[in-house]
Amino acid sequence: MLAPRATVDLSHELRSHLKVIRARAREAGLDFFDTIFEVVDFDTMNQIAAFGGFPTRYPHWRWGMDYEKMRKRDAYGLGRIYEMVINNDPCYAYLQESNALLDQKLVMAHVFAHSDFFKNNLWFSKTNRKMMDEMANHATRVRRHIEREGRDAVERFIDQCLRIEHLIDPHSMFVRRVGEEPSPDAQPATQPALPAPFDRFLHKVGRIGKEQERDVEPRNEKTPKIPARPVRDVLLFLVEHAPLAMWQRDILSIIRDEAYYFAPQAMTKVMNEGWATYWHSKIMTEAILEPAEIIDYADKHSGVVAMPPGSFNPYKLGVELFKDIERRWDRGQHGAEWERLEGLGQRNDYDDKSLNGQRKIFEVRKVYNDVQFLDEFLTEEFIDRHNMFRWRRDPRTGKLHIVNREFEQIKQSLLGQLANSGQPYIYVVDANYRNRGELYLAQQWIGMDLEVAPAMETLRSLRNLWSRPVRLQARIDDDMWLFTCENADDDVKREVIDEETPDPAHTL
Repeated sequence: MLAPRATVDLSHELRSHLKVIRARAREAGLDFFDTIFEVVDFDTMNQIAAFGGFPTRYPHWRWGMDYEKMRKRDAYGLGRIYEMVINNDPCYAYLQESNALLDQKLVMAHVFAHSDFFKNNLWFSKTNRKMMDEMANHATRVRRHIEREGRDAVERFIDQCLRIEHLIDPHSMFVRRVGEEPSPDAQPATQPALPAPFDRFLHKVGRIGKEQERDVEPRNEKTPKIPARPVRDVLLFLVEHAPLAMWQRDILSIIRDEAYYFAPQAMTKVMNEGWATYWHSKIMTEAILEPAEIIDYADKHSGVVAMPPGSFNPYKLGVELFKDIERRWDRGQHGAEWERLEGLGQRNDYDDKSLNGQRKIFEVRKVYNDVQFLDEFLTEEFIDRHNMFRWRRDPRTGKLHIVNREFEQIKQSLLGQLANSGQPYIYVVDANYRNRGELYLAQQWIGMDLEVAPAMETLRSLRNLWSRPVRLQARIDDDMWLFTCENADDDVKREVIDEETPDPAHTL
C-alpha cells in the first residue's frame, strides 16, 4: 500500500466555520489540544484509516488488507468514514473532501470533544502525546531490520507478535505490583535472556503424575522462581526473557509500545464516543445549525446513534448515559436521600433543583473508564427506559430471541464484554515449568470462559517466540483445562485437569 498523499488546505468557508465551532466548544467548557484539521480525498482517508489513523506505519501486509476492506466497504455503500482523530499533541483530525458542509461541521464539533477527552481523561494520561513522530520512528526501525534480515523473515515475526499484542496489562501504567514492571516504559534487556535451567519447587498446578515427577531434574533451592509472582504483562516478560535475536526483541517492543498507546481507546470506547456525540449534538443544535440544515442534521445524528435490536452501539449507550447522569444530578436523583424514596413515581418526580449535571459529567469524563462508567451509572431505571435485554440468535432460524430482562444479568453481560476489551486475563506463572524451560500461563477467571480457537492461535505464537513448549491453564464450562503446545506446527493438546487444582493467578 502506498503512503497517503499530501492533504488539501481547508477552504475559506471551512475555516470560518471551524473558528466558530472552536469558540463555541471552548465556551462550553471543553479543554482540548491544539487541533489541526486536514482535508483528504476518499482514497487517502481509507489509507490513513488502515494505518490506525496515522500517515505512516511500519511495513506489513495487514495494512494493505485493512485498506482493501475499507475501500470496498465504502465503494459498495456498506459504510463510510466521516471523521478520524488522533490522540496527539497537537491533535490531528481528517476531513473527507467529498463530505457535505453539514457533515464537516458535525465532524469538527465531534473532534473537539474527542480531543478534550484525550487531554483530560485519566486513562489517556500516560500515553505518548508525540505518537505521530513515534510511529514514524517505529517504521524506520522496522525498515532497517527488513534491510538486514529480509522482508519475509521480519513479516513472519511481526505476524507472531500481532497475534499476542493483547497480552499486556493496561493498569500497569498506574500501579506497581510486586514482581512486575510498573509501566510500559521500561527498557528491554540488552542481551537475549535464554530460559536457563534454574530449578524450583515442583509446580503444583496442572496434573503431574509419578512418571512426570521422575522426569523432573533435581531442584536447586538457591535458584529463585521466575517470575516471583504471576505476571500479566506477557509481552514485557517475553521482551526480557524470551530467547530472541536483538532485532526480534526490538520489534516485539515496538508492538508492545503501540499496544499500550491504543489500550486506553479500547478501555474508554463507550465513554469517548458518548462524550463526543453529546457535545456535537449540543454545539450543533444550540449554535451552529442553519434552519435549512436541521432535517439533514437529524438524519445524520440518528444514523450515529441508531442501535437495532441485537446490536451494540457505543455512541448510543455512551451519549444516553451521559444525558442520564446530567438529568439525575440536575434534579438531585442520587445519593442516600433519593435512595430512601419508595415507589417509581416518587423517584421520577423528585427534583431538588441542584443543577449539578454539567459539573458531574465533566467529573465523570475525567476519571472513569467504560467498566467503571457502566458499573456505577447503569441503573435499573435506565435499563427499563431504553428497553435493554439479553438476546440469543436461534441457530436454526437466525432470528433474535430475548432470553433475559433481569437488570443484574444485563449489566454483568455488558461489563463482561468491556472488561479487558473482552479478552481473557492471562498471566505468566512459571518460565521453567518442570525444570525444562517450558512456559506455563494461566487464565484468571472473572466470569467469562476462554474462547478455544483464538487461544490455540495465541499458544502457537507464544511457542514460536519462547522456542520451548507452552502451556495454558484455563476454565471452560466449569472445568479446568490444560492446553499444551509442544510444537507450533502440531495440534494443541487439550485435557481436563483436577478440579481441585488451584488457579495460579489467584495468588496475586
